[in-house]
Amino acid sequence: MIEIVSPIELSRARATGALVGRILQALRGRVRVGTNLLDIDRWAREMILEAGAVSCYVDYAPSFGDGPFAHYICTSVNDAVLHGRPRDYALADGDLLTLDLAVSLDGIVADSAVSFLVGAARPAASLAMIDATERALAAAIEVARPGARIGDLSHAIGAVLSDAGYPINLEFGGHGVGSTMHQDPHIANAGRPGRGYRLRPGLLLAIEPWVMADTDVLVTDADGWTLRSATGCRTAHSEHTIAITEDGAEILTLRP
Repeated sequence: MIEIVSPIELSRARATGALVGRILQALRGRVRVGTNLLDIDRWAREMILEAGAVSCYVDYAPSFGDGPFAHYICTSVNDAVLHGRPRDYALADGDLLTLDLAVSLDGIVADSAVSFLVGAARPAASLAMIDATERALAAAIEVARPGARIGDLSHAIGAVLSDAGYPINLEFGGHGVGSTMHQDPHIANAGRPGRGYRLRPGLLLAIEPWVMADTDVLVTDADGWTLRSATGCRTAHSEHTIAITEDGAEILTLRP
């Protein structure tokens, strides 16, 4: 299903996106060495409920997961890149943490993710990988406009990630959003320009470049949800929800 939102729904999407951005920024600001992933999940729950919003994850049970996700945010650490299920783990100095949050407010969903290093340690390779996903995200947003095609976005992402030397996995990528979290069209993290669905004003897209340092192979953790690099290498993931407008693309999940 592909939804095209009305102007009224777009105003609600802006509110949802702003909420997601604020929560992610607040969580990032609270994370310290020693912070437990379960505390991050609790903080996310409190902020979502206080805003009158609904988590897209708690009851989420797609075919690729093992039962309901049962948490309010994805917390992926180091070799975990997607769907990191919060667990009893205290973050260490230099850990690479990805927070991925999707909520629904007034019936409209927004989805965003940010990767960052915990504490004072700044491994250069990890910083470079985070930077590559952020640049790939910016490149995709730059070409997102009415009349462009999904393949144009995928090509922009893939060009940045490939030039940076990272293998690219095509199993999971960006997606449409609207009244639900995961919709068509799928936005692969590499592709051919000029192919795929043509973008229209009112389309909401969650664009999410992610990479693993030295492999394109994922393995599923024992929790049935967390996806990790097959080699144990580090990973990074950046995501924004955008709206296609008459003039181009508007980022809805900007963080303050």
